[in-house]
Amino acid sequence: MHAWPASEVPALPGQGRDLRIHDTATGGLVTSDPGPVARIYVCGITPYDATHIGHAATYNAFDLVQRVWLDTKRQVHYVQNVTDVDDPLLERAERDGVDWTALAERETALFREDMTALRMLPPRQYIGAVEAIPDIVPLVERLRELGATYEIEGDIYFSVESDPHFGQVSNLDAAAMRLLSAERGGDPDRPGKKNPVDPMLWMAAREGEPSWDGGSLGRGRPGWHIECVAIALDHLGMGFDVQGGGSDLVFPHHEMGASHAQVLTGEFPMAKAYVHAGMVALHGEKMSKSKGNLVFVSRLRRDGVDPAAIRLALLAHHYRADWEWTDQVLQDAVTRLDHWRAAVSRPDGPPAEALVEEIREALANDLDAPAALAAVDRWTVLQEESGGTDTGAPGVVSRAVDALLGVAL
Repeated sequence: MHAWPASEVPALPGQGRDLRIHDTATGGLVTSDPGPVARIYVCGITPYDATHIGHAATYNAFDLVQRVWLDTKRQVHYVQNVTDVDDPLLERAERDGVDWTALAERETALFREDMTALRMLPPRQYIGAVEAIPDIVPLVERLRELGATYEIEGDIYFSVESDPHFGQVSNLDAAAMRLLSAERGGDPDRPGKKNPVDPMLWMAAREGEPSWDGGSLGRGRPGWHIECVAIALDHLGMGFDVQGGGSDLVFPHHEMGASHAQVLTGEFPMAKAYVHAGMVALHGEKMSKSKGNLVFVSRLRRDGVDPAAIRLALLAHHYRADWEWTDQVLQDAVTRLDHWRAAVSRPDGPPAEALVEEIREALANDLDAPAALAAVDRWTVLQEESGGTDTGAPGVVSRAVDALLGVAL
């Protein structure tokens, strides 16, 4: 599966700062100190509907992570998956009377278009769950050999008790885990389970549903969590720098994925930092496909909204915050974009070197994009009120905003 084309990232003078970022597992800021190549895995979409603003906010956060690392002169090895076979996709395809593979291909293509328009840097590997099945099967077989699995009517489950570190990503109690498992694709009430939150590794073939040859596992399809583990371990290995996604993935997805990987390898932790973006609401409720209260990036683009304004609307909120999309949020972003573009279109302006450092410091401080935007706003006000004599300043600002914030002026 191919990703989307990369937009050019302008080179800036000097060097960026090391990223300090909030780690869900420890509950505090950690300083990311990758080697020459920073490694990041971000969980991708289940392609049964178009990219909504909540998706865009999540991928924007991890695009900023990449940009901060690139500014420190590191390379970035970014991997993202596509869950192109799962119950929600199959259910949507059946509801709409379409082939599930065609639905997945169509929505994945639209996602690529949205990411390109928003200038999100693409992953080096963009891997679908279906194409990862040959890598998933041996991992499930290995977990079985290690005594970390059991079967119920042909379905193979992972025993969370096999990982001594289970629970150290989310730090939730058993009651909260059980509740979230039920809400987020688990089956805690199924008879025969050793622990209600034990996740499925391999689902035995069901009539009328897609299935694949699983060798000794029998025909079936993989569970959700083992999919990402196979892809991450294959391309990044253990101990990669950041595992990313929305806050709704903390449990069970990232908790379970970490346990799968830790039992498989005998190493801890799977990722040095677990980083999660907040949720975006509409009309007082979390924006989600199941509720249907969505604002689609593609629809905004069709309505003539500049993708740079969409990106500025996302950047106006701290990535970890829960916030609400409104018409005013978008209008504020459009107004800001107009002011910024007018400011950098002038032949000269106030010196910009200090501004570049302010943006760098804000982003290095747990991706504080609102503070970075405020710094550019202050420079813009100076430009509007009194101008300046530095003929290179507008170009420096334009390149810095593009390189560090992903906004093309």
